[in-house]
Amino acid sequence: MATVSTTPQSRTAPEGAAREPETAGITPVKPVNTGSLARRMMLIAAGWILVLLLGGGLALNSALTGLVTRNFDEQLSYMLLGMIGSAEIGPDGEIYFNRPPADQRFLEPNSGLYWQVRAKGHEDFSSRSLWDQSLNVPADHYDAQPHVYDSKQFAGEPLRVMERSIILPGSSTKWMFTVAASRTELDDQIKSFRSILIYSFAVLGVGLLFMAGLQTWYGLFPLRHVRRAIKKLRTTGVARVADPLPLEVAPLVEELNALLAHTEKQAEEARTHAGNLAHALKTPLTVVTNAATAQAPDLDKTVIREVANMRRHVDHHLARARAVGRRAAGMSRSDVWPSLEAVFRAVERLYETTRFDLDGDRTATVALEKQDLEELLGNLIENAAKYGGGSVFVTVDPLPEGNRDPALCEIWIEDDGMGIPEAERTRIFDRGARLDTGKPGTGLGLAIVRDVVEIYGGSVALAESEDLGGLLVKLRLPRAAV
Repeated sequence: MATVSTTPQSRTAPEGAAREPETAGITPVKPVNTGSLARRMMLIAAGWILVLLLGGGLALNSALTGLVTRNFDEQLSYMLLGMIGSAEIGPDGEIYFNRPPADQRFLEPNSGLYWQVRAKGHEDFSSRSLWDQSLNVPADHYDAQPHVYDSKQFAGEPLRVMERSIILPGSSTKWMFTVAASRTELDDQIKSFRSILIYSFAVLGVGLLFMAGLQTWYGLFPLRHVRRAIKKLRTTGVARVADPLPLEVAPLVEELNALLAHTEKQAEEARTHAGNLAHALKTPLTVVTNAATAQAPDLDKTVIREVANMRRHVDHHLARARAVGRRAAGMSRSDVWPSLEAVFRAVERLYETTRFDLDGDRTATVALEKQDLEELLGNLIENAAKYGGGSVFVTVDPLPEGNRDPALCEIWIEDDGMGIPEAERTRIFDRGARLDTGKPGTGLGLAIVRDVVEIYGGSVALAESEDLGGLLVKLRLPRAAV
């Protein structure tokens, strides 16, 4: 039987040209290195540690600096309130303290703790610690609340200054009360805890980096175990990776084992096909050899007959090999309706008097290569046209949507011919089996259909058509993933 196929003819080398072995010059392909996982993990860990420690250190430094500074300012505020509470206006209109400030440093020259009271039109009233100096505080502004700031008016002695304007009872004068203290003690405290912070955070950072490195080494150890297991596969011939592994690595090993099983299956299929082909060719070659040795008078007919027989076997195994190769190339996807229309256009040219009808789901897709799908449909539809009575009816997914198999797409091909007896429906799929020898054909069409369909995980079955009365071919093919 002739088949409808869109397979392009293969190109062959010129006769007499030497062919290089397929494996000649092939070297192992070294995978492109995209960097170390351990280095990536360590860089990410180091980055996060640096960001978190830097952010935490700055936040902690700000909090501690503010706390120490507020404590220092509260001491100044306490002294300022004591000055204001003991201040009175004398008979001469000048201010005095009914009790002197308690801190002894106010009496020691240049002690680092100073007070001063100033008013416009009055002589400055200041502590003995100021000696011959004065705080540069303008008396022409009014601070109802304590105002604190830093000052560098004394060379080599930065000051923390707090001032407040007060109008004392019995006077309309705005008196500016000021207390100042050297920042040396405050700055020493800030410097001390900053040194502790830097040292502590440095030790913490080194410890965290060490722990990140240990975690990276321990976490990636199973990958090194997988590498050793794969090397063991290559060097010892072990068929599978069976060593216990963590849950995160187990899917990778499962896929590896599945790939090994798939490769073994393909290798076994290749060996089987090669053995079957060799066995199939052995008998015709023996017949031709014996006929040639005996110089049989019908040698030419014998050669033609046996060569045709060998060609049928070669065609059959080539079809199987192509299907296996395409299936292994990856997940295929083909639209059923356009392929059916293409096959109809081809077959209609051969059988112009046959009526072809097409119905069913126009959106159905199957997990087959388009070329294999059209070869399957071409074989079956041409058979229906050749052995039918003039009508061929093809339906895609004939069952109601609720009764369809979600994993398999069903294609029914019906004709109005004589059909095939039920007892012969299994044998007809054998290589070379033909029920009608009066029409040209090789008897390999249905055998190829069955083999290719089974390679893709589908099935084909024969029945009697209820509508046309002839043969019904039920072709079930795996659906393509959505």
